[in-house]
Amino acid sequence: MRSAISALANPQSWLIETLGGGQVKSGVRVNEWTAMQSTAVFACVRILAESVASLPLPVYERLQGGGKQRAPNHPLYRVLHDMPNPEMTSFAFRETMMAHVLLWGNAYAEIERDGAGRIVALWPLLPDRTQVYRNMQTLQLEYLTVLPDGRQIILPAFQVLHIPGLGFNGIVGHSPIRMAREAVGLALATEEFGARFFGNGAQLNGVLEHPGKLGDTAHKNLRESFDEKYSGLSQSHRVMILEEGMKYNRIGIPPEDAQFLQTRKFQIAEIARLYRVPLHMLQDLERATNNNIEHQSLEFVVHSLRPWLVRWEQAILSKLLTPQEQDIYFAEFLVDGLLRGDIKSRYDAYAVGRQNGWLSADDIREMENMNPLPDGKGKIYLVNGNMVPTDQAGQQTQTGQQTQTG
Repeated sequence: MRSAISALANPQSWLIETLGGGQVKSGVRVNEWTAMQSTAVFACVRILAESVASLPLPVYERLQGGGKQRAPNHPLYRVLHDMPNPEMTSFAFRETMMAHVLLWGNAYAEIERDGAGRIVALWPLLPDRTQVYRNMQTLQLEYLTVLPDGRQIILPAFQVLHIPGLGFNGIVGHSPIRMAREAVGLALATEEFGARFFGNGAQLNGVLEHPGKLGDTAHKNLRESFDEKYSGLSQSHRVMILEEGMKYNRIGIPPEDAQFLQTRKFQIAEIARLYRVPLHMLQDLERATNNNIEHQSLEFVVHSLRPWLVRWEQAILSKLLTPQEQDIYFAEFLVDGLLRGDIKSRYDAYAVGRQNGWLSADDIREMENMNPLPDGKGKIYLVNGNMVPTDQAGQQTQTGQQTQTG
């Protein structure tokens, strides 16, 4: 049964906030904007967004005999690799789009074409102001978006670059923040608790007991006087002086008893788990060593970054290249630099490739960001002389014996 993708299935942020949907059990309001007040959320989004934005994204042309080569003359090359629009660099554009999909679950960009149908610019759309619908007459997807000036426009699917996150219908992604709002809310609540605790430097989670009965005016004066002398970080650790037989009875649970610091630390791990970011990248080095950090960094590229890169590459292939071009051209991120290990591991790997004939000196120099050797000297492929095909091993032995005899 074909049906529209209703706005109620992916409501806009303002509607959720109006209905109180952003409130979580910890008592704080959680949405994509407030979640960024958590340093763990901000750090995870920043790490993933900057990592994807910093990778080169060239357009390649497939060669007939196999292999590929860069296609700088293709109109899409400059849009993806250099400047997607006159107001943004490639880094800023991809960083913005990644922040959108990491927070709202979807990233949208309007595709601008010239009179010949060539793509000349990509313009990000606000994810909280963009909705996906299916036109029940044409059965095609359409994008309803609200422009900064308040105007609503409908864009056909071929005019929108859409990068969805994890979703359940294959079309629209779900906001990670809203799916894990209780975990994010607890992180925000513990941070707010700590701020209020230190803001109330006198640590006055208690009651003042007076032997007599206070009137309204006396009660008000006592509260104001007490707050003025003992409340606030600048008044912390002052000696408390009580008069008229008053007693101070502390109530509540001290932060150390409530395992305040442990809770904050666990929530950092929870949010890191949500975005699949290694803890050492969030400056949690408690269990980190030089060896496991290197392996975790490689795992970050393979298991955290790679799925996002594949989403980008497939969206570019399907939306920015025509069916005829898709057989010839494609865009691909360069991640070789991130996968390189330490200098000894790299040189050992280069030696294996060089000695076995599938790496030339120029291939190695290119991976090390060095210029080729002059006069084509670096294009020669070598192979070990003592390595021959098994079916020729006998011939080589006979040849060697004849040479010795002669």
